[in-house]
Amino acid sequence: MTETPETPGFTRDELMEVNAARALAGAKTCFVGIGLPSTAANLARATVNPGLVLIYESGTIGSKPTRLPLSIGDGELAETADSVVPVPEMFNYWLQGGRIDVGFLGAAQVDAYANINTTVIDRGPDKPEGRLPGAGGAPEIASNCGRVLMVLRHSTRSFVRKLDFVTTMGHGSGPGDRTKLGMPGTGPVAVITDLGILRPDPATAELTLTELHPGVTVEQVRAATGWDLAVAGTVGTTEPPTPDELAALRALKAAGKEPR
Repeated sequence: MTETPETPGFTRDELMEVNAARALAGAKTCFVGIGLPSTAANLARATVNPGLVLIYESGTIGSKPTRLPLSIGDGELAETADSVVPVPEMFNYWLQGGRIDVGFLGAAQVDAYANINTTVIDRGPDKPEGRLPGAGGAPEIASNCGRVLMVLRHSTRSFVRKLDFVTTMGHGSGPGDRTKLGMPGTGPVAVITDLGILRPDPATAELTLTELHPGVTVEQVRAATGWDLAVAGTVGTTEPPTPDELAALRALKAAGKEPR
């Protein structure tokens, strides 16, 4: 993405990634999804939370990659980890045992209650459905982590009124759904996008626009959302990335492009 007149010196992707990393300040452990969540989590270790323990689905605990991993099977995750455990132990003992503070997820589609689709996309009449990577560990992460953060780019293709498939439950259809199903975690607490930040309303659990990135308007966010987006009474503005945050983010990305 290119710079805009409203965001000189950095892109909206960088705004999103930096704010996603900031959301991990104070967390102890993070179960990391690949892609944008991994970028945010590794940036958090390099900036706001050097002691953050990164946990990947492949069984690595305390990974400290020097570049952005290509997948959960990237060898550097194991090489730099404090420990590597079997995947069943990762899920049965660490995740289902309530030992992980934060789960960080991406999504292909998200609805007004932060439910996620990463399975299939309806491509329209007479067209085969579009296949996505699938659930992976996301349903367990969203169910069992203390809280869940999400990061994805904001458009009507991603923020939809009705999911084509429910892969991972966020807040179901509203308050109480998670409790009825015995889900121990609090579920999604923030969705960070390239336009702003959405958080579930305490009373309704519906995603509500609470913060805008610099140069973005409420109308832009509403136009990029597939439902009638709720807006907080007072909408804040996120802080621009600092030079140190930008330098750390760009260094991580550049390291991933170097020949190995």
